[in-house]
Amino acid sequence: MLQSPPVTDQTPSPAWHGQPIVLVGLMATGKSTIGRRLATRLGLPFVDADSEIEAAAGMSISDIFARFGEPHFRDGERRVIQRLIDGRPKVIATGGGAFINDDTRALILAETLAIWLDAPIAVLAERVGRRDTRPLLRGKDPAKVLGELAAVRNPLYALAPIRIESGHGPHETTVRAIMEAIGK
Repeated sequence: MLQSPPVTDQTPSPAWHGQPIVLVGLMATGKSTIGRRLATRLGLPFVDADSEIEAAAGMSISDIFARFGEPHFRDGERRVIQRLIDGRPKVIATGGGAFINDDTRALILAETLAIWLDAPIAVLAERVGRRDTRPLLRGKDPAKVLGELAAVRNPLYALAPIRIESGHGPHETTVRAIMEAIGK
């Protein structure tokens, strides 16, 4: 099946100047998978903020949510992302809710090149249905929850200077679109 190339929305197109690149967007847009491939293409380190949060807390994100609640998790997430944004070039994949926190978003926008990975709700629902590891989706209709999250979060993700669609196509297509958008 032929896939159309990802949509890029980059008005104006910011040039990448070697600052950290931070991928933002809803869960299952491919931030970690695309981030690893992008980092390899750019010859940069890759960091998954969720993995760093789990390492710092000594427990899974699901366990953090269950034991301490979302506000506690978001505070830890903000602190970890602040530590990761140290001015050195790298690619950072964030969790879906990271960019929603005002302080975290302000830091990302001021100190990095933020790229919004966007995908249709149907694609995201299909992807999250493969595993039961998303605390915000437990026992709920994924398409409904993702639609509600998109309604709230997409206007904030849209503050990122670059938007790349991450649909059904190969990951490499998305990576190429990012490379083009950043002038590489």
